[in-house]
Order: sequence, then structure tokens, then C-alpha cells
Amino acid sequence: MSNVAVIAVGGNALASEGGGTSIPDQALAAARTAQYVVDVAVAGWQVVLTHGNGPQVGYILRRSEIAAAEVPVVPMDYATADTQGAIGVMFQRAFVNELSRRGLKKPVATVVTQVRVDPADTAFANPTKPIGSIMTKDVAEALAMRNGWSLMEETGRGWRRCVASPQPQEVIEVETVRALLDNDHIVIACGGGGIPVVTDVAGSLVGREAVIDKDLASSLLARQLKAGKLLIATAVPQVAINFGKPDVKWLSRLPHVEAARYMNEGQFGKGSMGPKVAAVMDYVAACDGEGIITDIENMGRAIAGEAGTRIVRS
Repeated sequence: MSNVAVIAVGGNALASEGGGTSIPDQALAAARTAQYVVDVAVAGWQVVLTHGNGPQVGYILRRSEIAAAEVPVVPMDYATADTQGAIGVMFQRAFVNELSRRGLKKPVATVVTQVRVDPADTAFANPTKPIGSIMTKDVAEALAMRNGWSLMEETGRGWRRCVASPQPQEVIEVETVRALLDNDHIVIACGGGGIPVVTDVAGSLVGREAVIDKDLASSLLARQLKAGKLLIATAVPQVAINFGKPDVKWLSRLPHVEAARYMNEGQFGKGSMGPKVAAVMDYVAACDGEGIITDIENMGRAIAGEAGTRIVRS
């Protein structure tokens, strides 16, 4: 599907310019993001939007923790499903309204998306992803005992629940996404990296409490679709080496081999640019398409080859 552009946006796509994350703030931010995504659709691309859910899933888990004495806690996989629906409808409205503002009409749909992971992934034996609220040791241990949680201490802050972050293996609903694209929809999928599932001995899908990196899931979806573009939006217009230093160098083109070298040198932060570059590298190694990293405001220009960093096979 060479005319498909998979666009991945993070939490900043749902935060107001002042940083607010209330529901009205998120709706305003979604409307702003929709302007730039619709630009890509108007340019002739079939768009799949993927998104993060960091703050939103944290709010759900926090509410669940507060209410734990009264009602059963919400499992992590269902919390992710909750955010896919809520954020999906927020973007659906934003896209429909933006299209209408331009005198256009195009169907928009959200796909509640499961992503298969390997139950033998070593991440399950070493949970490292903190989620939910910060608690005292006593409260955290009581909840962990009741719910089978793993815990980690954040120095000087307190204790938090932690879960695994396994590698995505397969987007289960990829054919649903493909069918919607074939029928000219803008599609919202793989919210929060997807709902983690494993296949049990009977061949049934079973949810797992984990967090899948949304950029890696987006890359996997782009590869399964054989998309022509994978664009990962971030807070800066281009990838840089020596970021934050006087000799910073912004990169407009980055061959795969150079990206790998910079990764090995530690040029890209493990919690920031590193996963994005790695996700795009996986995509360009497997597909003939073009990987792009840029900010939300430059998405349309980057797709047209006028902005951003293009990561290419050679």
C-alpha cells in the first residue's frame, strides 16, 4: 500500500499549548493536530494515525487505585482499550470537523487494536515500565500483594507499579485497518502501542498487562501494511547529533548505516529520540518506503520532502 502514510503522534498531540491535559484541553489539542494530519490526507495520502496514551492511561489507573477498596481494579490491557476508545473518538471528531471546515467529507474510524507479543519475551521477567501513581511503600506493597503487581522505587519520590514492555510481534487487526483504507477511510489505530495479547496453548488470544512502545508498534503496523511512509512526530523539527551542545548538528537525511552508528555511540536518548530512530530504522530495513521524524507542525512539508529528517536504507 505505497500510498499509505502511517503517522505516529505522542502525548504532546493531546496537550494544550499551555500543557493542560483536561478533557477540553485534549480536545483542543486534537483539533490542532487534526489540521496537520488532514493536510497529509488532502495531499493524496491514505492516513493511519497512531497515538500515545501516557497521561490518559495513568489517569485511569490512578482512579482505579483510589477506588480499589470499593471496586475491582482495571487490568492494564483493559485500561489501554479504554484509552483507545476515548482518544479515538476525540481524534475522529477532530478530523471530521477539520474536513468539514474545508468543505470536504471523508469517513474516519478508530480500530480497537490488539498487538501480539511473545510470552517468552525477557521483558516479562524484568518489568521496567513505571505506571500509575506514586505511593508509599506500605500502600504499594499492599496493592501489589492483592493484585500480583511488580513494584519499583523511584528515588526520593516513592514506589510505583511497573510492568513489562515487550517487543510487538503482530498487529492482530491489520486486515481491518487495510479494509478501511481500501474504502478511503482515515484510520486511527494502535493507540498506546496496542493492547498486548499472547496466544495460549489452545490458540486463543489472552490479554497481558504490559506496555508496548507506540513507536515500535507503529513501525510494525507500517511494515505489515507495506506503507509508503512512516512519520513519527516528536517535539523537534529534525533529528540531531550532539543535541543540546554548542556543536549540535541537525540532520535532514540519515542513511540506515549512519543511524546505527549514532545509536551505538549513544547520540539518541533511550527515553526520547532513541526509540523513534530505532522504530524508523526497522521500517526502512524491511520496506521500500521512507521513514521521517519531525514535529507535528511540519508533517505535511516533511511528507512532501521539504522538512524533517528522512531515514533511508542507503
